[in-house]
Amino acid sequence: MKISVVIPVYKGEPFIEELYERLTLVFEKLGQSSEIIFVNDASPDNSWSKIKAVAERDDKVVAINLSRNFGQHAAITAGLQVSRGEHVVVMDCDLQDVPEEIEKLHTESLKGNKVVVAQRINRRDKFFKRKFSQWFYNVLGYMTGVEQDATIANFGIYHRSVVNSVLSMGDYVRYLPAMIRWVGFDYVKVEVDHAPRKEGESSYRFKDLLRLGFNVITTFSDRPLRLTVRLGVWISVATLAVAAYYLVLFCLGQIQVLGFTSLIISVWLLSGVIITILGLVGIYVGKIFDQVKHRPVYLIRESINYENSKA
Repeated sequence: MKISVVIPVYKGEPFIEELYERLTLVFEKLGQSSEIIFVNDASPDNSWSKIKAVAERDDKVVAINLSRNFGQHAAITAGLQVSRGEHVVVMDCDLQDVPEEIEKLHTESLKGNKVVVAQRINRRDKFFKRKFSQWFYNVLGYMTGVEQDATIANFGIYHRSVVNSVLSMGDYVRYLPAMIRWVGFDYVKVEVDHAPRKEGESSYRFKDLLRLGFNVITTFSDRPLRLTVRLGVWISVATLAVAAYYLVLFCLGQIQVLGFTSLIISVWLLSGVIITILGLVGIYVGKIFDQVKHRPVYLIRESINYENSKA
């Protein structure tokens, strides 16, 4: 039974060697054959050189270099498509996902659980990042209608049937946690240690998280459109109430000249709402446009031991 490990890499130069060595020891302890798949997402540092060095001395390491930066979840998709293991581990490259915790995940997967995800109870991130992450996942859960957990990211072990189901999804925008929840299957959380970051900063900046969240929401849910319908109904109800109020005042002779202020406010308010709704609809049309072009999610510039993985 082979276990594949898929690792998207971006600014991972300081971690590649240690991650490889620790993963090797983990699989020796488990007594399982394994393959390690590093997917370099056009990292601007020397990550690719480090990955090449590892792959050239160990043919169980598959090295993939994407033609440009396609994003973390596109890189994960590339790794999943290459993987051959009955079980596939997905983890980050910065060693905050502790390699030794794979043993816990693997033990649960042997019980027949198709999806075993790592739950980071004590996250070793900065305070602001933890709080923003919690807020981000709360909003994401509400807008997508799918429960989201800020303690869970990509780190987990997935059965081949789950991986194949995720790969069968034709979504141009990829987001592994949401796709895993959508396909279903037995779902188990396992508490794991979360290591502090040894070096550097997270490559996810504030604007990157906002962009990711917006893409996920507009790709996996139509709730924003339904919320605009609800907003339009409430505005209509409020407008009728205000119209009835002014009509009563007019009939009582209390209005001589209609106010300029109320007219300007109503025009600007309704114009803003209409433009916002049209913009939101336009975004969804744009998503449809991206989807129907059927462009590849990623492109490979260079690879090592890739042919071995397809054998």
